[in-house]
Amino acid sequence: MKKACLTLLVILSLHGAWAQESKRNPSFEEIISLRGAGYVTISPNGELGAFVVQKTDWTDNRFDSEIWMVKNGSEPYQFTNNPKGSSVFPVFSPDNKWLAFLSDRGNKMQVFAMRVNGGEPIALTNEDEGVSTFEWHPDGKRIFFLKQEKEPKKHREQQKRYGAFEMDDKEYTLQHLWEISLDIEGRDPSELPCYAATDSLRVAENCITKPKAHRLTEGAFTVNDFKISPDGQKVAFSHQPDPLINSFVKSDISMLDLNTKEVSVLVANPSSDSFEDWSPDSKSILYTSFVDDTVSNFYRNAQIFSIQIDGQNNKRLAEKLDENPGMLQWNPRGIYGLFWNKTARDIYRIEPKDGSFAKIPGMPEQVQAFAFSMNSEKLILNARNGNQLAEIWITPMQKPTLRQISNFTQQIAEWKVAESELVMWRSKDDALIEGVLHKPMDYDPTKKYPLMVVIHGGPTGIDTPSPVPGYVYPIVQWLNKGCLVLRPNYRGSAGYGEAFRSLNVKNLGVGDAWDVISGVDYLIAKGMVDSTKIGVMGWSQGGYISAFLTTNSDKFKAVSVGAGISNWMTYYVNTDIHPFTRQYLKATPWDDEDIYRKTSPMTNIKNAKTPTLIQHGEFDRRVPIPNAYELLQGLRDQGVPAELVVYKGFGHGITKPKERLAATWHNWVWFAKYVWGEEVELPLGD
Repeated sequence: MKKACLTLLVILSLHGAWAQESKRNPSFEEIISLRGAGYVTISPNGELGAFVVQKTDWTDNRFDSEIWMVKNGSEPYQFTNNPKGSSVFPVFSPDNKWLAFLSDRGNKMQVFAMRVNGGEPIALTNEDEGVSTFEWHPDGKRIFFLKQEKEPKKHREQQKRYGAFEMDDKEYTLQHLWEISLDIEGRDPSELPCYAATDSLRVAENCITKPKAHRLTEGAFTVNDFKISPDGQKVAFSHQPDPLINSFVKSDISMLDLNTKEVSVLVANPSSDSFEDWSPDSKSILYTSFVDDTVSNFYRNAQIFSIQIDGQNNKRLAEKLDENPGMLQWNPRGIYGLFWNKTARDIYRIEPKDGSFAKIPGMPEQVQAFAFSMNSEKLILNARNGNQLAEIWITPMQKPTLRQISNFTQQIAEWKVAESELVMWRSKDDALIEGVLHKPMDYDPTKKYPLMVVIHGGPTGIDTPSPVPGYVYPIVQWLNKGCLVLRPNYRGSAGYGEAFRSLNVKNLGVGDAWDVISGVDYLIAKGMVDSTKIGVMGWSQGGYISAFLTTNSDKFKAVSVGAGISNWMTYYVNTDIHPFTRQYLKATPWDDEDIYRKTSPMTNIKNAKTPTLIQHGEFDRRVPIPNAYELLQGLRDQGVPAELVVYKGFGHGITKPKERLAATWHNWVWFAKYVWGEEVELPLGD
């Protein structure tokens, strides 16, 4: 018996080795080209599901999206086909017969609708300014949508006379709520344009005119989002004085009565208030708020409340649920939302009556999005486990039985991908830090490996187990080259509670660097890492931490700084989110210069020794490009090898496939030279 078991083990081991050997290292282009699932929705009757799939168009250098449909849990199929753009945000009609969505088909984003059984899309709006979001009225005969106001005539006249200039924080257009009636059961109005008779004002016979949209809100404010009450009588909406990014802290919630057209303010706390959903009986709303503006809107938890529409019974819910809520939804079964729980993202149910809460069991490890049918009997998910790409799942709620109805993970079935595990260590100040450690599929515990450290942005971002992590970092290819990759969830990361997110307040960079370096030392002490071959990189806040490490540590052989902050003083006066700096550093540069110096990479530029690649978008407003030039010149003045790559036309992120490919190659070349000692050139041909 023992001999038979041993033989079986040998056979299984050989089979596993053969299966692994048959897999291949994917190209950078293949990883960038992966199709991925996004927004999900489900029809009111629960029989149809729709979800958005991103695809890569290398010819026109863009990422597009199309909508896919699934009927009664059968095989999904592509529903829309827009060769020159994207179709997004699908919403089923109340009668389950139509799917409306936003699409840009050469005339900005407009609302289109298609019968769920197929056919040609019908344009429901034709707004010169385009449409940003929309919703069906419960009667199915109207669409409500948001659009920007027209550019004021005085702006055009001003430019004609004086040329182009802009007054800072004063040049913007407001966004308001509109309504349009529908007649989509008839013919497509675009097929039957109206012609007036030449000898009279009589309209041509059989002519169908498109209805005109009617504006529903007026005033010196901009509407952020809205939702119609289930009984169709009212609209609740979030709004702020203007669309400037920092004005979100002044957002409030108002109510529009569709019968009287009167608007009344319902929630107006000193800090940010955001409408989330209606109660099923239309008598209350759910909202989140930071309540006051004395501490932070960036690292504290948003608080969850319900309030009756008459302003009574305002109560806090799930007070002890120590994470920021996401995608809150209120249906007959209760209130549901997404909450990070370390590296898992779970669905929680909150009891509306007493605010108690509990995690919904049996879900995948990371839920990205979800939606319920009208009666809340069916649930559709965009979710994944740590060894998967995001997939679409459906389950009944009476007796939950998850069924995966997509197979995006099949795209990587023949690839050598990342093997992930969670590791934990103590930082310099004894804070407990967790990170994701990626290993190659042929990992040998007797070897010491080069180590690449990839730091997420945020700082309230989070890294999770994944078979194909990346962005502009060729993680899978580095693993297959023979190294380890550590992605630390440093202090400030989401998933570990408000107190943990607050640990880098007045300690940005400093405490973050402790967490990264202690993680590296932990792996070295375990005998896993070759301490002479370590690189570090990151984008945004991860770029800032990388810049801090390049001027405050000699542990790394190479650094890559992506859209990183180099000097908090100059960053503060250049960024579009000034409150971020004031809230984390608890001062302006004029009030406490010392804290700005303590946390700035440039303060210790004369200690820099590590070769550093700097990557930055030309028009980045979040972390303006002077940060890149300041770090570059400082490094060059110290004789440190440094290069800056500016990605033309981009803001804070690299959002097109060709430039993302370029950025990936730039990192590959840089770390090949300074970690592996290899000279690699950027390839120009096939």
